[in-house]
Amino acid sequence: MSGFSKMKQVIFLTMKTSKRKFSCSSQTLAGESPVGFVGLGNMGGHMARNLLKKGYPVVAFDVSEESLSSLKSDGAKIADSPAKVAAEVTRLISMLPASKEVKDVYTGKNGIFSSVKKGTLLVDCSTIDPSVSIEMAAHAEKLQSVFLDAPVSGGVNAARDAGLTFMVGGPESSFIQAKVILDNMGKNVIHCGAVGTGQAAKICNNMLLAISMIGTSEAMNLGIRLGLDPKLLAKILNISSGRCWSSEVYNPVPGVVEGIPSSNNYKGGFGSSLMTKDLSLAQNAAISTKSPTPLGSLAFQIYSLMCNHGYGSKDFSSTFKFLQEQNKQ
Repeated sequence: MSGFSKMKQVIFLTMKTSKRKFSCSSQTLAGESPVGFVGLGNMGGHMARNLLKKGYPVVAFDVSEESLSSLKSDGAKIADSPAKVAAEVTRLISMLPASKEVKDVYTGKNGIFSSVKKGTLLVDCSTIDPSVSIEMAAHAEKLQSVFLDAPVSGGVNAARDAGLTFMVGGPESSFIQAKVILDNMGKNVIHCGAVGTGQAAKICNNMLLAISMIGTSEAMNLGIRLGLDPKLLAKILNISSGRCWSSEVYNPVPGVVEGIPSSNNYKGGFGSSLMTKDLSLAQNAAISTKSPTPLGSLAFQIYSLMCNHGYGSKDFSSTFKFLQEQNKQ
């Protein structure tokens, strides 16, 4: 056999082997059991989309027809109720605004618990009262399924880029199963302990986040009033001891960081009303555990005031704009 003929044979065998490997990979993805997803808001929509990108079939429900249509165009199967989602899957993610919505979606008419299959893994990524997570877990156990609380941190951009941090509460064995799915939507998946501890970690985090955002807004507003360029001030803060996530990644001053809500008239992101809700959860926990949280209490008052002044639907970084308007009065 000539050298040229041998080369052709090697190329042919290589192509054949590569084709076989690609076919096996495609079959693995196609054979993956579907994951249910309920709640396609600013965060949930991105999270479900990342599952689709990683090859998971997704069965989804949301009250918004627009959100459903958008995810359907990306390849998801659409259901007309949470119950219909639960009937088709054995792994289900929920991402909802508050405790009330979680209770309605799980225990209400056409809710998840009305049709959940035995052995289903239920992972709730909402930020809610830890007691509600414990209540849902107890209900799930009666139906021979497992409920985990897995609230997230990182914001909308992290949800889009699969860079979220998940704080998970529940049995170790179930956490290991959930991590397989959550790894496709985040870069940190941390087991916090029993059901409810994920929520505990999240409300502590968000209390600190609210405090730091208010502090960053005050510092930026003061610096600008003193004649400093906002980008220059942000640069100095972020190479100094005042550096924090709110100043560096999510700066509240329009134009300092592109691609975040403050540079888009505070649209999208994490609403001030939701931050107020989380601060309320933190204050309830502080009262029940007799933990002093003076700055957390003040942050709750400030965000409540913002909501009363029409900032509820704006991103929580709109504290900067709120403070600016106070200066004008």
